[in-house]
Amino acid sequence: MGGQVVIELEIPSELLRFALPDGVERRLQSLLDKQDQGEELAPDERVEAEGLVELAELLSLLKSRARRITETDSQ
Repeated sequence: MGGQVVIELEIPSELLRFALPDGVERRLQSLLDKQDQGEELAPDERVEAEGLVELAELLSLLKSRARRITETDSQ
């Protein structure tokens, strides 16, 4: 039983100013650096890193859509 759900949301242009707080960004970078250096993350660090990456990706996607909407509105 396959189906598709479409949800339309208004994305405010102010979203373009949103960013991860500096402390959150530093923590994510610290975890990623640790992993890149070949150190294994503890289970709780792995969960934290995955959650922060998902949050960063979601924010990036929303900002991209807000940018596209802003550009379309200005034409």
